[in-house]
Amino acid sequence: MAESDLVALPDGALDDVASRVGTSLHGSGDGTGLRLGIACAEFNGGITLRLLDAALDALNEAGTDRRDVTVAWAPGAFELPVVARAFAHAGKVDAVLCLGAVIRGDTGHYDFVAGQSAAGIQQVQLATGVPVVFGVLTTDTLEQALVRSLPDESNKGREAALTGIEMVRLLRTGPLS
Repeated sequence: MAESDLVALPDGALDDVASRVGTSLHGSGDGTGLRLGIACAEFNGGITLRLLDAALDALNEAGTDRRDVTVAWAPGAFELPVVARAFAHAGKVDAVLCLGAVIRGDTGHYDFVAGQSAAGIQQVQLATGVPVVFGVLTTDTLEQALVRSLPDESNKGREAALTGIEMVRLLRTGPLS
């Protein structure tokens, strides 16, 4: 059995849980009519551009109109939370995707940038109630970052876009709305 088989949600699991509880909520992947802000880091820009391209492709496939997508470029991953906060406070987006890449180097800089970027993004999401998706790669090597940003279904930018859509739809569902 592959490692991914051990951690993936089994087929039919959501339906099984729904049959065993009073209410089971799950967001859809329909991006129609949603407005998305994308905070994208320029640092390690070759990687973040691959994440952004996949996110834009996923949004298009989900039915999100390109005119409803705004991209704001931050210098690096450390600055993403303040851009996400500006998007959330402006009230013009339904979700924010934060895309970046922090690759471990020979100094402790990685630990500070990766950790504070993640904490800041989470803080914005909790303080505003706007879904803010952590699409920042935190890898040990450039090779790992390249693999996680391949132009396929495994691309973490694509995953961030689909997560943003699903979170908006989930929060607008039944008892949560």
